[in-house]
Amino acid sequence: MDDQPMAGLAGSLADGRTARVTPEEALALHAEGRPGKLEIRLTKPLITARDLSLAYSPGVAEPCLHIARDPKLAYDYTAKGNFVAVISNGTAVLGLGNLGALASKPVMEGKVALFKRFADVDGMDLCIDTEDADAFVNAVRYLGPSFGGINLEDIKAPECFIIEQRLRELMDIPVFHDDQHGTAIVAAAGLINAAHLTGRDLAETKLVINGAGAAAVACAELLRAMGMRPENIIMCDTKGVLWRGRTEGMNQWKSAHAVETRARTLTEALAGADVFFGLSAKGAVTQEMVRAMADKPIIFAMANPDPEITPEEAKAVRPDCIIATGRSDYPNQVNNVLGFPFIFRGALDVRASTINDAMKIAAARALALLAREDVPEEVNTAGAGKSLRYGPEYIIPNAFDPRLISRVPVAVAKAAVDSGVARRPITDLPRYARSLTGRLDATANALELITERVRANPRTVVFAEGEEEKVIRAAIAFHNAGYGTAVLVGREDRIQATMRAIGVPLPEGIVIRNARNSDSNRRYAEYLYGKQQRHGFLFRDCQRLVNQDRNVFAACMVALGDADAIVTGVTRSYSVALEGITSVIDPAPGGIMFGLTLLLARVSGTVFVADTAIHERPDAATLAEIAIQSAAAARRLGHEPRVAFLSFSTFGDPKGSIPGSIREAVKLLDQRQVDFEYDGEMSADVALDPALRAHLYPFCRLTGAANVLVMPGLHAAHILTKSVPRLTSGTAIGPLLMGLSKPVQIVPVDASVTQLLDMACLAAHAAIAR
Repeated sequence: MDDQPMAGLAGSLADGRTARVTPEEALALHAEGRPGKLEIRLTKPLITARDLSLAYSPGVAEPCLHIARDPKLAYDYTAKGNFVAVISNGTAVLGLGNLGALASKPVMEGKVALFKRFADVDGMDLCIDTEDADAFVNAVRYLGPSFGGINLEDIKAPECFIIEQRLRELMDIPVFHDDQHGTAIVAAAGLINAAHLTGRDLAETKLVINGAGAAAVACAELLRAMGMRPENIIMCDTKGVLWRGRTEGMNQWKSAHAVETRARTLTEALAGADVFFGLSAKGAVTQEMVRAMADKPIIFAMANPDPEITPEEAKAVRPDCIIATGRSDYPNQVNNVLGFPFIFRGALDVRASTINDAMKIAAARALALLAREDVPEEVNTAGAGKSLRYGPEYIIPNAFDPRLISRVPVAVAKAAVDSGVARRPITDLPRYARSLTGRLDATANALELITERVRANPRTVVFAEGEEEKVIRAAIAFHNAGYGTAVLVGREDRIQATMRAIGVPLPEGIVIRNARNSDSNRRYAEYLYGKQQRHGFLFRDCQRLVNQDRNVFAACMVALGDADAIVTGVTRSYSVALEGITSVIDPAPGGIMFGLTLLLARVSGTVFVADTAIHERPDAATLAEIAIQSAAAARRLGHEPRVAFLSFSTFGDPKGSIPGSIREAVKLLDQRQVDFEYDGEMSADVALDPALRAHLYPFCRLTGAANVLVMPGLHAAHILTKSVPRLTSGTAIGPLLMGLSKPVQIVPVDASVTQLLDMACLAAHAAIAR
């Protein structure tokens, strides 16, 4: 949901359940580095003079001439077929009101980012500085040659109806006002399932809609198209029921939904109603109204940030109700991101001329059917301690379900073909679905599901270097995100002084532990002495370490159950921090410690690299175990592992001593009959390029590009993972410390606040899994 009324941004952030970021954090993210959230990336090499000649003059003349002769070729020679314009005049920004075109730009950039993130659709935000509907239409109508579709956003009613209708008539590409239709499609999907669970026929179902704006009108129109009788839909606005004959506060769009009824108020309309759709404001519905509804009432209270009635309030008087809201902290979130990226993906792929009712209904039904299927394990773990199974508290898919990309666009594309608006029909839908699955990297979804699981199962994480400014900021962000309790290890006066210097108050709930003054020091020293007394340590040595080494103190906290996990590393090198930690915490039984780094690249997706932290020159047995544990980690993050053992040598050429241990590791995996693909030794280009491998080494066992790279030594691993993010546009996460008996993460000394927060969340997630 992104179009419902909001009582001001500060009000939404003051709510503890919805406040996941502070205003300062949000502003910092938008301002850091390159301001904003978008940039342009080249898709073709432009390095040499020949490259420029091909891409621009004189080579660019050829596609221009071909497109002039056949306009359809623009989809073959330009980015038009995967390019959407996100357009607003800022008259209804996120329910905050008329902020103007310029102030809407952060939202429009965010919408473009969601298109790319969820459906690999490229976009451009365009903010039109006019409130005149005619001027707006004239500004947009001529953009068709540049874009494959138009997504209208945050335009107030009734102008949004006029603008969309006229642009759909004037343009031969899809025009879609997401505030209207996105909400309607996702809400319709939920209603399909709620009606199924309560044994209702939509044709006989009685619906009351509170709100008569863009989303409300679109919901009514879509449900009519799906078979709901117009006389069974009562719509209300701030003046009451839209009844036939009413003149006050009416317009042509409201009049189209006026019905014959004696009800004049929302209370009267809800008496005996089967379904309530709220697209209005907090508190618009009372418990008495809910009590008067029909048996097994269906309530979609979609106002944001606070619903018309909370699930707790509704269920207190009607335990038999099914309720959905626009919020992620309640079951059944009506979230527009389930709709618009995937609808445009399908529409663009068949070059649809419009997005019609058949395509909207197909999207709603695809979403509804997906919610009835078994939920993948990586999604199920985000279920707040509950299994996500089709039922009253799971009628709408999770927004991070990786199957959305292969289900909704396929349904939309098929409907476009069947309804005659597709200009490039897709006949092999199963093949199309498979191609969609490969468009996105599974890691982003998996990481978001990890954060959701941590929010549902908060843990206590120790930030060992608690006097450092960025550590304090990360601890505050951890607290504000709802991940659990943050413990800062440090001197209270130093921490408070840093807080005053940066002008950020310490939130209630963050704990400060001074190692020197802690009541637990004796207990911690005795525990450490028990582990180290036969390794040259006296009791006073252990006391000194507990008092003075914050990593040792933090590790004792976790080892003795006073906290769940640790994050450290910004003031000491990885090896020094690890030494302090491992003096207290042992490796997990039967496992080995190693570092696993995730390299997230724009083109190739995620590659897992190991070992990047511990073993300088691992032997064959260690390499084999690293491969097994790395493959398991890749699976937990939604990837089917294909493991390549890297070397300077590829299958014996050239010869050397190092490849021998790698070949032995492969033999060890053969003996263990593991359940993932692996092979080696091979060079990095062979591992990552299936075409090259097929040409030169057709006997190789890997069926695709390797996504788990087991390195021959720490030197090679460091060179790769430290250089690639700085030479490319990729991102590195880690090294994640694997194989300890307690959750610990050590960040690089130059780690940012965001990296600290991410590693703390991953450490908390590891604590949940134990």
